[in-house]
Amino acid sequence: MKKYSPSEEVDFVVIGTGAGGSVMAKQLAIAGFSVVVMEQGGWGAYGHEQDYSKDELSNRFPTEDEALISDPKKHVNTFRRNASEKAVPGNHNFGCVVGGGTVTYGASSWRHMPWEFDEASRFGTIKGTGIADWPITYKELERYYVQAEWEIGVSGPNMQSPLIAPMSKPYPVPPLPLKSSGALVQKAAEKLNLVVTPNVAAIITEPYNGRSGCIHCGMCSGYGCQVKARSSSAVSLLPIAVATGNCEIRANSYVREISVNDAGRATGVIYLDKKNDNREIFQKAKCVVLAANGTESPRLLLMSKSNRFQNGLANSSGIVGKYLMVGNGGGASALFADPLNEYKGCVTGAAVLSYVPNDVKGRGWYGGGRMTARGQQSPIQYGLSGPRGAPSWGAGYKKALIEQANRRLTLVNFISQLPLETNMVDLDPDAKDAWGLPALRITTTSHENDFKAMRFFIDKSVEILQAAGATQVWADNLSDSRGGSHARGTCRMGNDPKSSVVNKYHRAHDVPNLFVIDGSSMVTGGRNHPTMTISALAYRCAEHLVKAARTGNVTI
Repeated sequence: MKKYSPSEEVDFVVIGTGAGGSVMAKQLAIAGFSVVVMEQGGWGAYGHEQDYSKDELSNRFPTEDEALISDPKKHVNTFRRNASEKAVPGNHNFGCVVGGGTVTYGASSWRHMPWEFDEASRFGTIKGTGIADWPITYKELERYYVQAEWEIGVSGPNMQSPLIAPMSKPYPVPPLPLKSSGALVQKAAEKLNLVVTPNVAAIITEPYNGRSGCIHCGMCSGYGCQVKARSSSAVSLLPIAVATGNCEIRANSYVREISVNDAGRATGVIYLDKKNDNREIFQKAKCVVLAANGTESPRLLLMSKSNRFQNGLANSSGIVGKYLMVGNGGGASALFADPLNEYKGCVTGAAVLSYVPNDVKGRGWYGGGRMTARGQQSPIQYGLSGPRGAPSWGAGYKKALIEQANRRLTLVNFISQLPLETNMVDLDPDAKDAWGLPALRITTTSHENDFKAMRFFIDKSVEILQAAGATQVWADNLSDSRGGSHARGTCRMGNDPKSSVVNKYHRAHDVPNLFVIDGSSMVTGGRNHPTMTISALAYRCAEHLVKAARTGNVTI
């Protein structure tokens, strides 16, 4: 791999190796630019599939070298419901390895629907929320969705439906086969007149781009893929970037500041180098691309204060960190008479699409969501969490575990969440992380509309499981989110610098050579997982940035 000296001014520093950063690194490197990619996590397996552990206990209780996600004890974060509360220790985490969250995620890769880009114009706003149109349309983004799906490797059903975003090109490989959950949900769908499809996933079902198809090992979400079937950044994009000879991936490099000069332009980054006892190093760069995720990106901007940017970098609007959307859920679980073997295969099963569209008049609340059937827990996970309605130890525990572990099915829901200015990430004034830096503080209480949405989907989950023939069904408790892996909205994109952080090409309004490209730039949250939209936005951003950089002008 190419190695650059920190004193050498590279063309681009990219912060983060997940869905956004990997696309940017690969596209900039193949265009011939010098690129240094900063990743605060370790190497993981980085494409060496035999290095990923499938040991359930070490996965649940990993050593520092085995960890693939952040450790809240080191990456300290705090949580509160509102600004008048004292924050308490939080449990928010994120992908912290080369490849980011794409190494361990469930790989759901649905596109946003066309009308999710202009909801304010189409449906109107809601008092007290930040619902607004995106500065781009689905039509503008569609070809970049195609590029992402084919270069990364996405499987899915090729069908025409108003419940699926229109596609100019089909998915490159067939969808994952439906499991027991699929058959059961289809049984319910016939009774309830629902639309059910296989999931769209960044998991290939047959050999593709030199990688093996899924072998349905069962150790899926939360684990690295040993056969490279999950199309993580670590196996699909970063190797291409490195192979150009223009890209260095600098793992275990924790960026604490994006530096700027007196003219307000980014000059590089200061990072803590783990292999050198966390010594501070400054990497010079002509341009900085920030893709650290929807919580860490605004945190880094807020930490990057200077005389010119006293409220944080790129924050003249005062909204860096605000309009946080972490995603709400709520569903139900059930037991069935026959064994399901749901813990085998990929974690995400059949998808119910009938409630994706907005239907304010029919439902009495704004938004929608996608429902997914999941086995959800491996046998050891189920044992550690405890069977339902059973003792925590002894003969009763064993009996319940035998009866339940292979007969449980869960419906989970990805539901739209309204953007609120009061929901935010900022810097905790008291707590510090393991490196002595200000801890991330999450403040969030969902809008009353979101509680209505959660209640609806919990009730629908119960109804579907009952219609599928469950012998016992229990609903999730209605609870508000405290954080999660789908953070969006904290550096929202827009045309007006007073109400947005970046423009429609992800350039910071305040800093001409700083780009922010991850879930933080989303204006509204959507009714599907954000990963594929992040990747598509990154391909679009990279195309325009390459054109601008070739002229010597990255201001776009």
